[in-house]
Amino acid sequence: MKTILVDAVDAFVSDTGVIFQELHDLLQSYPNEKIILTGANDEQCKVFGLDKMPYEVFTLKHNPEKTDPKYYQLLLSHFGLSADQVIYFEHNPNAVKAAQSIGITSYYYDPEKKDLEALKNFIDKNL
Repeated sequence: MKTILVDAVDAFVSDTGVIFQELHDLLQSYPNEKIILTGANDEQCKVFGLDKMPYEVFTLKHNPEKTDPKYYQLLLSHFGLSADQVIYFEHNPNAVKAAQSIGITSYYYDPEKKDLEALKNFIDKNL
């Protein structure tokens, strides 16, 4: 069963740490493991409320950033996963490209539109 990689700030949570409830409800409808991805350091994790998330949070504290393919290589290694065992949605187009560059099926999630129907279609098609 594939793991769903979830973008943290500007997708799952606001920059003030408020969980986007409708997105949380959508993710809860899937039995798959979820991992929240961020680049936040310890202080930012507290500001964004990432220390109180319902799923495991993975960060490399900006070293490297999520726009660097190495971030995803380290993530996969850390969890013992391969690129074909995960799907990912992310609000930063450059981070989407970085993940795709190592073979992770990734989706650009527009934080302004918050199009959950399109996101659900992506998840359903790729799980």
